[in-house]
Formats: sequence, structure tokens, C-alpha cells
Amino acid sequence: MFVCFSFFAAPPSSIEILDHPSNSKIEIKENQEFHLECKVRNAKPAAKIVWYRGNVELNIPNREDQTKEVPPKSGQRRSIRFDTTSRISLKPTAEDDYAEYTCEARHEALSPDLPMRTTVHLSVLYPPGLPYIEGYTEGETIRRGQTVELVCKSRGGNPPAQLIWYKNGEQIRMAYRTAGRISENVYTFTADASDDKARYKCEASNVMSSKPLKAQVDLTVYFSPAHVTISGPTEARVGDPVPLTCTTANSNPPADIKWMVAGRQVRNATSRTMVSPEGGWITTSNITAIVEPNRKSLVVICHGLNMQLTENVVSTHTINVLYPPSQPFIHGYTKGTNVPAGTVQKISCTSSGGNPLATMTWYKNDKKINSKIKTTDRSVTAEIEILTNVTDNEARYRCEAANSATEIPLFETITMSVYFPPEHVKIRREPSELKPGIEATLICDSSSSNPPAKLSWWREGIPVQGLFNTTKPGLHGGKVSSMELKLNITEQLNGIVYTCQAMNEALQQSVHDAITLKVLYKPVFDKTNEEFITGIENEPLIISLKADGNPSNIAYTWTKDGLPIAQLSTSSGMERIVSEASVLNITKLSRHDAGTYTCEALNSQGSSVMNINISVEYAATIVAVSENVIVNSQEDATLSCTVEGNPLRDDSITWKRNDFPDFDARTSVMYDKNGTSYLRITSVTRDDLGSFQCITNNGIGNTSTRDVMLIVKHKPEVDQSPQLLKFASDAGDTGRITCRSQASPLARYSWARSGSPIRANTTGKYYTTYRQIDSLVSESVLIITHVTSADYGNYECVAKNDLGFATVSPRLEVTSPPDPPSILQVTNVSHDSVILSWIAGFDGGMKASYRIRYRRMDSDRYKYEDVIPSNITQYTISELEADTAYVFSIMAMNKLGNSKFLPDLATARTTTFSEHQVEKVIPEDLLETHDLSQILIISASVIGILLLVNVALVVGCMFKKRAKRIR
Repeated sequence: MFVCFSFFAAPPSSIEILDHPSNSKIEIKENQEFHLECKVRNAKPAAKIVWYRGNVELNIPNREDQTKEVPPKSGQRRSIRFDTTSRISLKPTAEDDYAEYTCEARHEALSPDLPMRTTVHLSVLYPPGLPYIEGYTEGETIRRGQTVELVCKSRGGNPPAQLIWYKNGEQIRMAYRTAGRISENVYTFTADASDDKARYKCEASNVMSSKPLKAQVDLTVYFSPAHVTISGPTEARVGDPVPLTCTTANSNPPADIKWMVAGRQVRNATSRTMVSPEGGWITTSNITAIVEPNRKSLVVICHGLNMQLTENVVSTHTINVLYPPSQPFIHGYTKGTNVPAGTVQKISCTSSGGNPLATMTWYKNDKKINSKIKTTDRSVTAEIEILTNVTDNEARYRCEAANSATEIPLFETITMSVYFPPEHVKIRREPSELKPGIEATLICDSSSSNPPAKLSWWREGIPVQGLFNTTKPGLHGGKVSSMELKLNITEQLNGIVYTCQAMNEALQQSVHDAITLKVLYKPVFDKTNEEFITGIENEPLIISLKADGNPSNIAYTWTKDGLPIAQLSTSSGMERIVSEASVLNITKLSRHDAGTYTCEALNSQGSSVMNINISVEYAATIVAVSENVIVNSQEDATLSCTVEGNPLRDDSITWKRNDFPDFDARTSVMYDKNGTSYLRITSVTRDDLGSFQCITNNGIGNTSTRDVMLIVKHKPEVDQSPQLLKFASDAGDTGRITCRSQASPLARYSWARSGSPIRANTTGKYYTTYRQIDSLVSESVLIITHVTSADYGNYECVAKNDLGFATVSPRLEVTSPPDPPSILQVTNVSHDSVILSWIAGFDGGMKASYRIRYRRMDSDRYKYEDVIPSNITQYTISELEADTAYVFSIMAMNKLGNSKFLPDLATARTTTFSEHQVEKVIPEDLLETHDLSQILIISASVIGILLLVNVALVVGCMFKKRAKRIR
């Protein structure tokens, strides 16, 4: 048995520098030690590691290499592999910035042309190089206004240097640019005086700098003075020495000063220089000039020269020679003239000569006032315009003329006299509180007036005589005046206006003051208040009383029969009668509200009371009538009607009956004071039976009416309406036949058939019922059970009382279609509708309904409408055409069939349409066709006759006029 061992080489699977991906950048400070560790994995045999800096292989004696056996994972059938690690230590310098460090794996299974490598790049942080300045050399001379460009540069450094410019220690520019490891900051400026001896410094630094690196230069700038200034007096008298000083602005080198006085150069003038804080030097020179006579002014010139730059600046100074003005004089006002207040007064003051011309100033009572100045070559005039008022009276106006040559101003004065009215007048009263029965004094005081004001009193515009008109000195040289007025105080003086007038008679101007007297007194009710008031029931009633008192804050209390009436402010809102101050408000008047109401008015001075009597008028209503007065024929009957109402007069109750032709001849009326009216009817007959109408109206509310029945005893009268003459029932059903009559006394009923009395309520075949409908009408119903053919036919009903009897023969038939209605009538017409009524016929023993047929008179086409509900006997046909004639008919129908339509006899014409038309009911007696035709014929005839008469009258008048002309 032979065992064969196979050894083969396996290349590494990977290579890496731990914690640093391939081609990554490692940032490290200069001279700071750090480590790189390279690891090659899964090689067989173990790989060898080689380090490079750039492309140069490194021989590092203190490197740490290690090989580690890597066993196969469980379940894998492969041989042992090896991981190799190599760790080196570095301490980089500035030269290592941008350097590449590479780790390479060498193995027999790797091709030399395709080495396995990984590389990292170093970024070494180190301080920048020393900065240097370009663009200016120390000691070089620059002129003011020249453009200067200073460039600061620094080489090296990671990161590149930050460059900052400073001028005399103050930062002036931070912006800089970099290119690779070179930084540059360019500062461009225009040189001025402040740049002379200015120190420009550039500082370079980065994060590795312990302190900034510096470079600096000191500039030298030449400049001439910007100006020269002459200081000294601008005015002087003849012969005065005038000290003058000329000072230059800063200059480098120092400027020289030259003087010219009155066109002549001043020699041997001294000067001195001093350092300017703004750079350069300031030169100062002093001279003294003497003012010569016969000159108005002296001109001085100062020159400042920078000899190095050959530049010259000049300043001129003028000295005026002073002479005093002449004495001023005032014109425009004559002493002693009285000027009315409110007028405009112009006063002028003039002064001549002087150098300079005089300054003119006006004063009023030593207070300076504004003036208008007018100047000529040789004089000045100051004019004041015064709107005169009270303060100008005895006011002292002073005009002053002065210039630089006068030590004390020259002046002239006037004193004005002004007439002025009093500004106000005031009234005082004594005592301050006025009550009836005392004597009071009104005192009128006017303000100051010139001449003194004249006082007068007025009451409500009417003059009254005052007392003690006195005067005393007042403001502004005027006089104040006073006058009294005595009054005996009464309530009637409250509210009376007294006026005091103060008149300046010279000016015809006056002022006024008025006082309204306030007399304290208890409330007094106005005499115009009504004591007796009438209201209408169910209407609101508001009573407002007038009461006058002072103070006017009056409290009112309302009572009735000693009980207080609720006030509106405290009411619950449910009260019908409330009060609010002097107003009594009854929201809905009742007849029970009549009576006496008391209003008490109270203020701090006392109280007053007023009684108001309220009478309530309410509509007359009928409260009772005589019930069913029954009399025998030819007897007298008396009907009564009792009425309640306010007011009630004899004519408040009337009686009426339309179907009683001899009403006035056969009746008489009596009236008692209890509101009852009695109607007496003489010799009554059967025809007088019926209702008389009691009518009451007292002018308030609606008319009240009530029927009073008069019953005259008479024999029975049986109702023979169509629906009470025929009845129907089917065989086997129960039949009912009704017999109805009117009688007084009420009738008794008996039934028979074929002459044989019917025994009702005994055999079980026939039953009768009795019912009283009203005081005159009653009915009896015959009930036939299990109707057979033998039960059909006529029956006799007898209605009987003490005065006689009446009979009727109703008929029982088999149920059938209904009979047609009867008496179709038109009861009302409008522009688009017609109201029809009819009398129902026999219903055939079943519930009947109706159908109306109608058409236009000039058309053959019918329209139909079913009457709904079916039990009515009046119906409105709508949507008709205006001013159109129509024909109407009606039929009845039930479940068994229909009746025939009535003949087309009912006709009507709709009215013409008008927005303000009032529809009227047409009387029944004019609604029949032939009646309408007769009316039309008669109307046309009458109109024709009237037209003929009118034509005849016109012709007659024309003939008369013609006859007169002929005569």
C-alpha cells in the first residue's frame, strides 16, 4: 500500500492596511509617531510583506512581522493556510506631506507582473513659512492720491497659511487665496495723509502655528495741506490793531506760510510747526494788521506752500471798518390817537448811515417783537404790523438802531391808546340756592373796557331795570363795571333766562352772559293733563302725565284702590298693567280696569298727587235672548234681547227680519236701562213663524247678531223633498223610510199601508224611531226588516198634533241608479270661475256622487269635472276664460249607474279681468237664462232711449243759438 502526499502553493486571498482603506488619506501632525499594520490573508506557504515609500522599498529594521496559521473551517477539506502581518512605526516630517506608503505581498503563486498591493497617502500637518511683502520697499516715497498694492505671501504649511493685513495694529483685510501650498493676500488702497508713517503688517498662521509669523513695512507719504484757515476779528474801528492767525492743514513735509495784507506782502512773519495726529505737520503763523482810515474793509490773504511738492493753497479774510448809524425816528402813528382794538396799525422806524447799516429792533414793553426790514444803500427801515388788542392800550413801543460801532443802541419810543370792548361778562347770584318766597340778587360783572362798558339787564329778551351801576380800574388801563338786580323767587321763575349786556358805546360792541334760574320746588302736575280718560277694551292704553319740579329727578308711584302698580323695571314681564315713571301702560285694556288711578310725584322738595279716572269702552255683545217664544195665532208676542257694552244707547240695539214686510207697522220696541230691548209683534199668524234678528253695535268692534225664534202654533207640515219621497233597499236587507214634519206643538206619527195601520215594535217586522231635530222639526223612521218583494211599494205617514194633521206617501223601491239633481243654479261669477249649486235628487238607495258638464256657449265640446267631496251640493268651476259665456249641466251617479244630465239651461258669462276688480255675487233671480236675456234687452233699450234724448237736446240747443244770432 502506497500513500501519496501532494503539496501545492495557494496565493493569498487579500491584502489590507488595517483601519485604512486602499488609497485613503491619513492626516497626521508633523513629528507625531504613528503605526501602519499590513495583513496578508490565506496564503500557502506564508507570504512575505514588503513596504515602499513612493516607489522606493523601505528597509525598516524595527518592523514587527508575524505569521499565523489559519486552520480550515469545520466541514471544509482544504489544507492549512497562513496569515502574515507586518507593523511599522513612522514619525513623519514636512517632507512626508503627500507621500505614499505601499504594502506589497510577495508569494511564489503570484506573478511578478501583477503584484498584490495596497497604498495609503499621508497628509502631514505643519506650520507655514515666514511671510514676505512685495510692492513697497522700506524708505520709498509715495505721493498722496497714489494707488498702492501691497502683496503678502507665505510658502508651505499644511493647511496653507491664513494671511491677515493690519494697519497700525487694526485689522484691515482677511481675504486671501491659495495655490498648492502658497498663500497670497493682496491689499490695494489710495494713499492719503493717514498712511504717512503708517505700519502695515502681514500675519501668517495655520492650526500648527504656535503664534503668527509676521512681516511689516512703514510707509512714507508726501502731501500738501488741504487748506489754510485765517482766524481773527471780522470787524474793527479805524486805527485798531487786528491780530490774525493762519493755520495750515497737515502737510508732509511741513508747509511754508506767506502773508498778503491790503495787497502788500508781509515780511519777517514768524511761524511754527507741530506734528499732526492725522499724520504730517501743521504750520501756524501770527501777524497784527492796523486798520487805516478811509477804508470800508481790509483784505488779508494767507498762502500755504509745500515746497517739496510745489503745491500752494490760499485763504482770504475780510475785515469790515465800522461807523455808527444816525438816530432812529418813528412814523405811522400820531401820539394821542385812539385806535379801536382789532384794527391793523402799521408803524415804521428808520435809521440812516453807518457801516455796517444799523440793525433795527422793535420792543413792546421791553419784549422783542418781529418786524419787516427794508434796506437801501444808505438807510434801514423796520416796520411792524400790529393787530391791536387790549394789551396795546398804554403799551410802550421802542425802536432801537445799533451796529458793531455802537456800544449803546440808539432808540425812539411811543405809547399807544387803544379802545377795546369788555372780553366777557359774568353773572353771580346770591344766595346760590333759590327757593320760592325768598329775595335773590343777581350781580353782573364785566371785564375791563376802554371806555367803561354800560351794563343793562334783560328777562327773556325784554329789558328790566337794574341797580347800582359802578366802575373801578381794570386791566390794560380800562375800567370794570358792575350792576345788581333784585328778584322775588317763585316757582314760575324756574327756567327763566336773565341776560346781562355790557356795551362799549364808543365801539358799539357788546358781550353777554345769561343765567337760567334754577328754583327748587316740589313737583307740580301740568294742568293740561286729562283727569278723565276713555279707552277701548282689548286695545292698549298709555297714559303719560306731565309733572314739573326742581330738581327734575322725580320719582313716580302709581296705585289703584290703594294697591301699587308694578313698575316696568321690576316686573316679571307677565303683568298686563305696568308703570314707568310718569307713564301708565295697560297693554290690553279690560272692562274691569275701569276706575280711579293715582299717580304720586316725589322729589327732594316734596310730593304731589293726581287722580286719573279711566272709563273702558267695549263692544256691545248679546248675552241673552228669549228662548222659543210660543204663541197662538192672532195673539201678541214679545221677544227680548239683553246686551252688555259701553257705551249703550237706545239705538245700540235694533231688530230685523227680511221676510217680514209689515215690520214697522206690526212691531214696537221698548228699551230698559239694564240693556234689554223688547220687540212686540201684534196679531201673529202662521206666516210670522221664524227667527227675528237682534243686532247690536255701539260703534266699537264688530256688530253682534243673534236669532230670536218666534214659534206660532200650527198643524204639522210634512217635508216632501225628493230624497224623502223615495227610499230603496235590496231584498233580504233592512229598509228605512223617513217621515219629517214641522209643527207646533211637535207632531205625533203613525204609519199605514194600503189603508191598514202598521203595528210597529210588536211583531218584529216593523220598528219605528222618533227624533226631535229642533223646536219645530221632528221625524219618524219606519224600519222594515228582511225586505221581500211584497214590501216594495207605497206607505202612508200621518203627522198629527192638536191643531190638525198632514199625510205623505213615501215609496220603498229596489236599489237603482240615482235620479238627477234638480234646480242647478249659478250663485257667483268672477273673471275665471263660476260657483254652481243644486238640490240633490233620490240617491237610488246608495251613496251618490256628481259630475258637472260645461262648454263655451259658442262651442260643442264639453269639459267634465267630478265633484269632490261627493256629499256637497255646491262646487266651483275654475280656470275659465274671462268675458266668456258658458253652459252648465249636472248628473248623479252611484255604484249601480248614472242619471241623465240635466238640460243645458244654466248659463253664465265670466267678467272682464281687472287687478282692482271686486267679485260680486249675482242675485239668484237674475241668473236664469231668460232673465239675463230680458235684462240685456231692457238695458239696451234704456241706453238707446237716453242716447236719442241726448241727441235731441244737443240739436235743440244748436237751434236756439242760431235763432238768437238771427235776432
